[in-house]
Amino acid sequence: GINLNPNNACNWRCIYCQVPDLTRGGPPPIDLPQLEAELGRLLDDVMAGRLPGAAGQRLTDVAFSGNGEPTSAREFPEAAAIAQTALAARGLSGEVKLRLITNGSLIDRAAVRSGIARLGSAGGEVWFKLDAAMPSAMARINGVRLRIESVERRLAQCAGLCETWVQTCVFALDGEIPREAELSALLSLLGRLRGVVAGVHLYGLARPSQQPEAERIKRLPPQLLEAFALRIRETGLTVKVSP
Repeated sequence: GINLNPNNACNWRCIYCQVPDLTRGGPPPIDLPQLEAELGRLLDDVMAGRLPGAAGQRLTDVAFSGNGEPTSAREFPEAAAIAQTALAARGLSGEVKLRLITNGSLIDRAAVRSGIARLGSAGGEVWFKLDAAMPSAMARINGVRLRIESVERRLAQCAGLCETWVQTCVFALDGEIPREAELSALLSLLGRLRGVVAGVHLYGLARPSQQPEAERIKRLPPQLLEAFALRIRETGLTVKVSP
């Protein structure tokens, strides 16, 4: 993982986020030579089997996924280039995938699009966060107020630059499962993206939330996730479920 937000700052505030002391804002300047050196050493150590507990494991990806929105870093395009070059120099291109996990809110920036396009040219993937398709639900879950039309446009734009999977987190809030109206709105949006996105990663609460709402949110039973996954599959999309 490459963390471009070491100050725990993000432009969203998702209530299930596992980052402690999360604040609103952007990252500090990124030291690109340091990033290049650290990534190179780590890749070399992985390839040489020098990491503790590495026996029987293999490197599957290098992911821009840290303590905030990766594309908020001004240096994101350069960081993507460094990662691509580091993999190529070690003969790992095509074997180890470059991934970006993003909320997609900054794709209107030309520099962000150029970084995503670089990932696309390297055969990478984007995991684009989409937990809801109603403004009220996005405000409650992600702490932002957005026009759904803008979210859909950015998602389609992202998919045109790099293979893109929708990443959706589903959970119970205050003892209630997601509302049917909100699930239906999300299904409708996903249905319109058939043939545009590669599919959907549907997942539950992977780690305990570190946000004030932590006690209010609970993991859903796997069967409920599977039931929603079936409804998504009925739109024609591939779904991968991680309870």
